[in-house]
Amino acid sequence: MTRTRVAAALVMTPVAIAAILLLPTPWMMVAAAVVFLAGLWEWFELADIEDTLARTVLLVANLGLMVAIVWASRSNEGGTLVLYKVASVIGILWWLLALLWLGRFDFGSHHEGWARALKLAAGTLAVVPAWCALTWLHAESENGHRWLLTALAAVWAADTGAYFAGRYLGRHKLAPRVSPNKTIEGMLGGVVAGTAVALGFATYAGAPAHDLPKVALVAAAAILVSVIGDLFESLLKRHAGKKDSGSLIPGHGGVLDRIDAVLAALPVFALGKGLLGL
Repeated sequence: MTRTRVAAALVMTPVAIAAILLLPTPWMMVAAAVVFLAGLWEWFELADIEDTLARTVLLVANLGLMVAIVWASRSNEGGTLVLYKVASVIGILWWLLALLWLGRFDFGSHHEGWARALKLAAGTLAVVPAWCALTWLHAESENGHRWLLTALAAVWAADTGAYFAGRYLGRHKLAPRVSPNKTIEGMLGGVVAGTAVALGFATYAGAPAHDLPKVALVAAAAILVSVIGDLFESLLKRHAGKKDSGSLIPGHGGVLDRIDAVLAALPVFALGKGLLGL
């Protein structure tokens, strides 16, 4: 399984990096929408939507929301990012609420209609704002593609750092009912690794030396919130009685298993970068 996981990562990572660096923003938005909506499709199943037609209708509705944001953002001057920024803020507010949900493991676990509705709303609040934050990062400046890569590289590095720190140093469980293998030491190791990588990539994105402390702050905040995204997906899987969100990616599970942390991190990184003037 480890070899399969590594092989899949060796294929996916260069493709993702090439897309981020080479695609113009409109095409990057399309590519990201495909990936994010694939994750949302799996989210619907974790929310007990088993009927294919119902899931298709819900997916089209979320795609329609994305299209509506694009359409409403157009102008004679070429467009505005205001709606993307507003959506990113809404996404951050959702993840703060998700943190409260994580503290109440049994909330929404009994498959009632209201629980299903909340999980469906949560899917939209996770995916659409993350897609808007990705667009904001990629489109805002000449080096936007590099800043997007910085945000994603920080999350990817944090995932690896958390794995090794948790494996060799982990002693204290982070959220044992939600994800028994995650530890506080692993989380801190992930923050250190992800922040270090973010500093390197931010330099590549053109950040001057005096702005690197700001980059570290933004990256650390985004990584900490990414943990909420990871844990919340674990909560959904435990409620649904599933080990993975899907089986599309060999050794990695489903698409949602790969982007859960990214969904939470992107709005925080985009807003932090904007507020601190990076």
